[in-house]
Amino acid sequence: MPVDSEPGSQPPDAGDLLTRHRESLFPSVALFYDDPIELRSGEGQMVRDGEGREYLDFFGGIATVSSGHAIPEINEPIKAQLDRIAHSSTLFLIRSQIELAERIRAMTPERLNKVFFTNSGTEANEAAFLITTLNRNSNELIALRHSYHGRSFATINASGQTPWRSSTLSPLQTHYVGNPYCYRCPWGKEYPSCDLFCASDVEAVIRTTTSGNPAAFIAEPIQGVGGFVTPPPEYFVRVGEILRRYGIPFIADEVQTAWGRTGVADFGFQAYGIQPDVVVFAKGLGNGIPIGGVIATDELASSIRSLSLSTFGGNPIATTAALANLNYIATHNLRENARDVGGYLQERLRELALKWPAIGDVRGLGLMIGVELVHDRATKEPAADVVLRVQEEAKRRGLIIGRGGLYGNTIRICPPLIVTRNDVDTAIGILDEAFAAVVVSK
Repeated sequence: MPVDSEPGSQPPDAGDLLTRHRESLFPSVALFYDDPIELRSGEGQMVRDGEGREYLDFFGGIATVSSGHAIPEINEPIKAQLDRIAHSSTLFLIRSQIELAERIRAMTPERLNKVFFTNSGTEANEAAFLITTLNRNSNELIALRHSYHGRSFATINASGQTPWRSSTLSPLQTHYVGNPYCYRCPWGKEYPSCDLFCASDVEAVIRTTTSGNPAAFIAEPIQGVGGFVTPPPEYFVRVGEILRRYGIPFIADEVQTAWGRTGVADFGFQAYGIQPDVVVFAKGLGNGIPIGGVIATDELASSIRSLSLSTFGGNPIATTAALANLNYIATHNLRENARDVGGYLQERLRELALKWPAIGDVRGLGLMIGVELVHDRATKEPAADVVLRVQEEAKRRGLIIGRGGLYGNTIRICPPLIVTRNDVDTAIGILDEAFAAVVVSK
């Protein structure tokens, strides 16, 4: 593995890097761990910090490193493109951009015909809001509670989590519906006897709190920042029926669920049997190279009648990276690996849940798995403090995991799709030790 320093040695500036971060960056740019680490190198599913310590990466840069770190089949085409030309803007034909758009069209339903590339999921959601509000002549949006759709002025007001909403002064008027959070049902019901009351809430909100003409309904197939909340299989089918009755477009926010991560299909919406009108994508498409975008119907894509361009969106470097990454995912059967290894990981996590009462819920699809921790299974009191301690103990033992959820009490696991069953066994062993260090077993 290529490393920048020998194990046990520190770069000359390691001691003051955190101080420099705090002095120069926005205070809202948070860091993991009591003693934050700098990841300086990686290979496959492994990374190393500035002191040369090695970690098994089970977070993947927030579901972004989809194929693994420093994959030659992905990096070499990027290097070759960099030597040819790095930038031209969308005022010129970009071969790799066109090829990537064609590739994404082939992966999605036929009615989704037109692609617009951006640099991030936030920017992609902004584009989705623009075309749907123009098309419907409405600034109303329906979104799920516990959702997250970005950090920009408009997208934070589409996100149903107070900790991520620094302002409600937004061009959007957002109406929130109860999310399909079976572990913490907003109405105290039980699935499946609930008859998907959460889906029915969408129609109730349309009829009671909107003008009757919302621009769109937006949802993540599995809520990312929300703690990998995973809807029942029929949820989006029922919601789709409601949306069609009212002619409301569905925006599928696939920023974290796309490119085979769920192990069921290329996109999360395909796992739920629904056809959206707009699909938003980013993160894992470039395997770490910034890229995002939307694919939409002809009608919605034609809603922008003013001049428009994207200086960096769809640039030669990013789209070359994306094509190489999609090729790697396909030729190495990573979607199938996500299904197999992800299923095995859930089995092992449920075994841990039998041992550690702090584990209240295990959920997800493929290699997108949430482990919700509680102080008491009966009351389901969120245990954010336990998550923090488990995360610290896991790091000490060589495992990187994420965290999230409205209450900050969910471990988020979303490793590169190349991880193996042996990696799972290693991670489970570390998590078992981490729980032993911070909580009391039965």
